[in-house]
Amino acid sequence: MSQVRVALIQTRTPATPAEALAHLRPLLDEAAVGGALFVLTPEASNFMEKRTDRKAKILADVGDDAVVEGVRGFARGAGVWVLVGSAMVRSGDPSDARAANRSILINDRGEIESTYDKLHVFDVDLPNGERYRESAGVRPGERAVVATTPWGGLGLTVCYDLRFPHLFRALAQAGADMISVPAAFTRPTGEAHWETLLRARAIETGAFVLAPAQGGDHEDGRATWGRSMVVDPWGGVVARLDHDQPGVLFADLDLSAVGRARAAIPALTHDRLFVGPEPLS
Repeated sequence: MSQVRVALIQTRTPATPAEALAHLRPLLDEAAVGGALFVLTPEASNFMEKRTDRKAKILADVGDDAVVEGVRGFARGAGVWVLVGSAMVRSGDPSDARAANRSILINDRGEIESTYDKLHVFDVDLPNGERYRESAGVRPGERAVVATTPWGGLGLTVCYDLRFPHLFRALAQAGADMISVPAAFTRPTGEAHWETLLRARAIETGAFVLAPAQGGDHEDGRATWGRSMVVDPWGGVVARLDHDQPGVLFADLDLSAVGRARAAIPALTHDRLFVGPEPLS
């Protein structure tokens, strides 16, 4: 199938999985009623909690997470595919107490098709004084992933990965027709960079970019940008939310646009080996 209706869910995820599922479920139902066959949720869809002591009590294995299991049941009942943009779960490494920031693709039978752990962790000091050290609580992943869907290849990324174009290029060259960017962008960086980066990654890869986002003021003190967006392979904005409120964004994708964009500008086939520059002293 070359055409699919997608739904991007924008959330303001609460601080516990039980509350997060209650927040998410009516939005999932709205997506299914609206005819979406592929539904995507944002980063940290199962809880938003940065306080270390509370986070440690909440963290669970993938199979025990209330939101992941709830979404699997929804996908099976509605007969749709769902990408849990990411869930904060135990990494599976007993020697490392940090969480995995894991994207989870669920098929229309409620089965987990593929997973991806966020490669690039958000360790930054913003000009407005906000400071983030995601690496303190999140173990970064080690592999890039392109998953198979009924509509084409899906490249998996999460939030800060958006700033690393070589990852997106590798996903496109491995067969990604769509690239997901579930996010919880900060307000300062979202206002300055969100749309520009999404459109640039779509143009560079000739792929659809699907970016469901967190939005608003969260219980743990964070504030996120929202403005979920779908960008086509030519860099055009197909659909967007112009706010940070919870909601559902629908878009109808014609995946044949990927081939047309890449034929017009076949940059993905024009890589050349080169000698890197000498570092400036």
